[in-house]
Amino acid sequence: MSVAESRRIVLFRHAKADWPQVTDHERPLADRGRMDAAEAGRRLTDTGIAFDLALCSTAVRTRETWKLAVQEFPQRPKTVYEERTYEASPGELIALLNETPDDAQNVLMIGHNPGIQGLADILAGSGEDEARERMARRGFPAAAFAVLSFGGSWKSLEPGVATLQDYWAPAE
Repeated sequence: MSVAESRRIVLFRHAKADWPQVTDHERPLADRGRMDAAEAGRRLTDTGIAFDLALCSTAVRTRETWKLAVQEFPQRPKTVYEERTYEASPGELIALLNETPDDAQNVLMIGHNPGIQGLADILAGSGEDEARERMARRGFPAAAFAVLSFGGSWKSLEPGVATLQDYWAPAE
């Protein structure tokens, strides 16, 4: 693949988590989160994007979200469980994405707020008006995702270079 071709990154916040007496990293999904994760998987499949790589936080709620969402995919992408996505800032997430091999065209990142929402806001220099309006109005609730595209290598990913193509969040 030429680095001049368009790449896509989908930023996917974990589904709604429960609050049992465990550490934050070990929090599981709530019942609603399990339903929303599967629905998000169906919506991600509807985008028609064939993912080459999924980068998933090591937190229990993100791993459970991914496990339920990916069951809806026609083909499972290579998955890397990446501890650096947990509690990461947008800048730390960009640095992680800059390490992505250029043979990966479409990458899905499953993570946490405020980092995932901040990254979507920072990367999207432009975008489809309806998607931008929905994301601005809804924020980035649990199980939401944003689809962004950009040209160039993963090393060239930086603030403002991407276009917001789509945004989805579960009904409240």
